[in-house]
This record gives sequence, structure tokens and C-alpha cells, in this order.
Amino acid sequence: MRLPPLNSLRAFEAAARHASVAKAAQELHVTSAAISHQIKMLETHLGVPLFTRLPRRIQLTPAGQACLPKLTAAFAQLADAVAAVDEFRGAGKVVVSVPPALGTKWLVGRLPGFTAGHPEIELRIAVHQSMVDKALDGEPGAPGLLEDADIAIRLGDGDYDGMVVHELFRPTALPMCSPRLLQGEHPLRTPEDLSFHTLLHYQSDIASLDVGRPTWSSWLRAAGLRDIKVSRGITFNHVVPAMEAAVDGVGVILGIPIVAGADIAAGRLVMPFKLGLTMGTSYFAVCRPAALNNPAIVAFRNWLIDEAAREPWAKLPAADTTEQPAA
Repeated sequence: MRLPPLNSLRAFEAAARHASVAKAAQELHVTSAAISHQIKMLETHLGVPLFTRLPRRIQLTPAGQACLPKLTAAFAQLADAVAAVDEFRGAGKVVVSVPPALGTKWLVGRLPGFTAGHPEIELRIAVHQSMVDKALDGEPGAPGLLEDADIAIRLGDGDYDGMVVHELFRPTALPMCSPRLLQGEHPLRTPEDLSFHTLLHYQSDIASLDVGRPTWSSWLRAAGLRDIKVSRGITFNHVVPAMEAAVDGVGVILGIPIVAGADIAAGRLVMPFKLGLTMGTSYFAVCRPAALNNPAIVAFRNWLIDEAAREPWAKLPAADTTEQPAA
């Protein structure tokens, strides 16, 4: 039998894997109508229906069920084949994608240690908001898991099909402030003293990015405080300027020690209370299986894992409680 067009096979595989034409369209960066058209062409070519169209959903027919596993495996093999060839192009270059806060506040300061040990490797660091899971969920033309990088640090749930995934650490959020706030007219000594200070909030322009992140409301509940108004204070659209405001003594931030490590070590930030809330997501190192054939990528991945293992703020205090993602 003459093989069907590759685009039709790709459209069917994505729609069947997601059980959704809309999600397949997002993955392949086309319209839902285009996916439906390609599936119709494939069914005409094969002479059998592959889906049963139901109200608001699709369901594989027995023919579709028989086809899907082998087709998914075939596309995975094609991706590995292309990646295996690609490793010979720029074998000494490693492109790394990373979320903004971790990239600027944690990774960058450690890179001299890697470059000193691997001067032959050219690093390219790309800071992408999309390295936070849900960042572009549902957006047309949403990028892939790696943003065309060789390896990525993603903040999410770690469920990345077909990828090699290693959990680096799960962040904890604790109150942080300038040491100046420990003195003055209302020194910050107990959680109740927060009523005299400005609470610094950060809320992303993309609402889904905040899922699973502890907030002042959740921290105050865990601390048993009901009378402090969470609505007061200053709200930023990103954690980095909120942290800078805390360093400047503007107020108290519910910050992440892993990200704030340099400021803590330098004495620009202190953590007056031990109670922390664990985020509902973790930072993961993610790459394709074929990338592990490239010695440069392996060297960076191993270094990254070692750095994460040495991160002192990855060890959670016993008093911590876990903040679960919203339903």
C-alpha cells in the first residue's frame, strides 16, 4: 500500500494521543480545521474510519486503536534519528533554556564554575517564561518543551513524555526582608509583627503561572494568623523586582531561598521566621534521549545536577508544610 501523506499521519497521531483535535492543533501550530481536514484525508486514503465523532469529543475506532501505538513509536524513532544527526552539528555548543527567576538569580552566578572546567564548550543561555509549565497553555503557536534548546530547566510537574527528566529541587517559600526591618520602631520579631510592615506580592500577567505557588494568604493561614490584611501592600508582576524591593527595605516578600541565595549569603536579605511552604511544582532538568549521545550536553547536565545537589536551600526545614496546586 502506498503510504499516506506524512502530515495526515502526524495530525492523526497527535489528535489520538491527546484525544482532542484542539490540543493536537496547539501542538502542531495549526488550526483545528486543518487537523480535521488531514484526518479526513487519512481516513479516505485508508478506507476506514479512525475516529468516532461524539458530542464535544472524539473516540478511536478499533482501527485507530490498532494504528496509534506503532505510529507514535515511529514518530519517536524519526525524532531520535534527526536528533542523532543534529548532534554532529555544533557538538561543542550547548543551548540551555531556563525560567527567568532561576536563570538570573541562581544559574548565572554559577556558570563560571562550569566554563572554567569546560572551556571547549560554548554555552548559550536563553531565558524563557515558557519554561514555567502552563505559561503558554492554550496559546496559538505555543513552543515545545525545550524551546529548541539542547537542555532545559523547567518548573512544573515533571510529566514530560519522551524526555529524560531529572528533578533538581522543589522550592520552598519563606518570608524574607532587609535586615533593617529587624530594627526600628516596629522590629520584625514574631509573625504578628507583619501587621506593621508592607507585604510584597508577585502575581504573573499569565494567571496560570501562579498555580501551586504559595501566597501570603496561605502562609498566614499556616502561621495561624487571621487578622492581617493580605490585600494591602504592593504587587509586582514578577518575583525579581519584588525581591529587589525587599532588598531595599520596602517590605517583606514570601520569597524562594533557592532563588534568593546570593542575597541571603551577602546579608541583603534575612529570613526572620522558620515556617516555609513548599511549592506544588519542582525544577527539572529536561532533555531528549538522543542528547545524551552528545558529550557536551552530558557534561553540562551532570554539572547542573551536581550543583543542584549541593544547593543548601534545597533541604527543607522539618517545620515546612506543602502548598498543593489549585484544582
